[in-house]
Amino acid sequence: MCGLAGLFDPENKLSNSELLAVVTRMGETLVARGPDDQGAWADETTGIALSHRRLAIIDLSPEGHQPMRSACGRYVIVFNGEIYNFQVIRSELEELGHRFRGHSDTEVMLAAITQWGLTGAVPRFNGMFAFALWDIKNRQLSLARDRIGKKPLYYGRQGHAFLFASELKALKAYPGFEVGVNRDALALYMRYNYIPAPYSIYRGIYKLLPGTILIISHEQLRQGEPVNPHSGPVPYWSALDAMEEGSRNPFQGSDDQAVAELEHLLRDAVGLRMIADVPIGAFFSGGIDSSTVVALMQAQSDRPVKTFTIGFDVPEYNEAVHARAVAAHLGTEHTELYVTPAQAMAVIPKLPEIYDEVFADSSQIPAFLISQLTRRFVTVSLSGDGGDELFYGYPSYQNAIIRWNRTKIVPHSLRARFAGLRKRSPQDWDDFLERYTSRLPHAFRDKISGHRIVNLLDSLALNGPDELFFFFLSRCREPETLVLHSREPRTVYQDLSLRARIPDVMERMMFMDLVGYLPDDILVKVDRASMAASLESRAPLLDYRVVEFSKRLPPALKLRHGESKWLLRQVLYQYVPRRLIDRQKTGFSVPLGAWLRGSLRDWAEGLLEEKKINEDGFLDYPLVAQTWREHLSGARDQSDFLWTILMFQAWRERWV
Repeated sequence: MCGLAGLFDPENKLSNSELLAVVTRMGETLVARGPDDQGAWADETTGIALSHRRLAIIDLSPEGHQPMRSACGRYVIVFNGEIYNFQVIRSELEELGHRFRGHSDTEVMLAAITQWGLTGAVPRFNGMFAFALWDIKNRQLSLARDRIGKKPLYYGRQGHAFLFASELKALKAYPGFEVGVNRDALALYMRYNYIPAPYSIYRGIYKLLPGTILIISHEQLRQGEPVNPHSGPVPYWSALDAMEEGSRNPFQGSDDQAVAELEHLLRDAVGLRMIADVPIGAFFSGGIDSSTVVALMQAQSDRPVKTFTIGFDVPEYNEAVHARAVAAHLGTEHTELYVTPAQAMAVIPKLPEIYDEVFADSSQIPAFLISQLTRRFVTVSLSGDGGDELFYGYPSYQNAIIRWNRTKIVPHSLRARFAGLRKRSPQDWDDFLERYTSRLPHAFRDKISGHRIVNLLDSLALNGPDELFFFFLSRCREPETLVLHSREPRTVYQDLSLRARIPDVMERMMFMDLVGYLPDDILVKVDRASMAASLESRAPLLDYRVVEFSKRLPPALKLRHGESKWLLRQVLYQYVPRRLIDRQKTGFSVPLGAWLRGSLRDWAEGLLEEKKINEDGFLDYPLVAQTWREHLSGARDQSDFLWTILMFQAWRERWV
């Protein structure tokens, strides 16, 4: 796991030493991603410069140093990630006559590209990766990203120069970097609490889409051709193609055969991710996903696996007690840390630096704390990320369908008439309830509020479970009202063509999360949190073979009798008793609502001051102030939405 940065500017007349100085400065911003080694390479004749920061995992010797040049001399690479099947590829290449100096996966990648070409080699790589490859012969720069989007890669033009890096802070270190905030992307952020690829918070800077390769030629840059983030990158793998192939070739075996096949795939995926020249462990919540990963790790280890959990003294947010019980059953070497509110809140000032693109999933706080704890003992940690997006894990899938089945009973004309009442504000409805329900029992009155009525009326105007699903996931339902002078781009969650290509509604929702929420929220959260602690995180459930197999499974193997992740559970129950696993999911979260009314109140009010909100004219202050008042009064828990606003304000103070 590492960090990379670079620039490509054919018009720049900098000398080699000047190019090296610039690109090294960009790379130095990524020191947490790679504390063990640094390197840079440049060619003044073409204006290309590459920088690398290394976290040594495979081949700790100098033979793993980057930037690395191929044995044939044609290619130079900077690479972030791991190729888990590099030993198999290496054996194949050795049979073809290739010889190797060291035993790093980077050297194998270069040999594979030399042998089969870039587009022939990349589909052979099973791993998490983002890399930049310079082709000296053809004077071409290629950027590539792994299938699921585990590793980040930003790129964009700055004057004549084409810049790229693992994180935005490296781009900002380029001399004269000057771009404005993308208000349209900010509107997306306010809806989702993250910015979906290919957009970024800066105008003209983009994220490379997962499963794609972008090739930039010397001539293309010299002629000033723009890079289109929607059509420029060429896919070498597609989750949608995998889903459609799964529909054409569905799994036909019995339940027992499905369990055996999934266990075989997962066992191999876990085993590959246990290969390292440094100590390894696992994030462990005691839930289905992380327990499956740890159970398969322990089954393949001759010593107790190191597992790590953090807990809170607030019962509804604490999974540590469950993790401890599962760890005891599996016989792991278990470490837990109970975090005080003061420790958790001490992380908050660091978040704009860790997440240098605005990001507001509040579980980013415990994610960083567990990474810090884990890094004290190991350098690599496996996680259970991906199980929800592959095996119907999120309740929102079922809830959208249940809610729609109730809603559609009401005739459309009547629903439209009810939806017309939406003109009343939540406060209007609260006043109405106060006046006319005062004699009703408290138990009834406590269950209804102006906001619940408005929510219901909003949902009555929707048509179909897809729209309800989008309604549920939207933190801000009218982001163009909140973000001044913005126009929200459409995303996969509004792609109507998916209804024909993925007829099953729950599969469709899960697919949207696989290509949206997973890479742009979950994987961003884990990557930045773990890398800030110089810890490598690996996710066996996101092995592309497991993803493709999940797309071949009929719905009944994922959801049975209302129980999600049915097939994954059957694998786990072979190692851990049901009684230790079957419980309501707590989630990896913090008591944010109470904190904002208590110990975080002064911090929040400082960021939400009218002067600060109006300073740059990004947000509508009256709407922000109303949201804050509602939360403080207890009329409505607005903590998720407020956290999105607060993280933007904190980010803006640090970076704008």
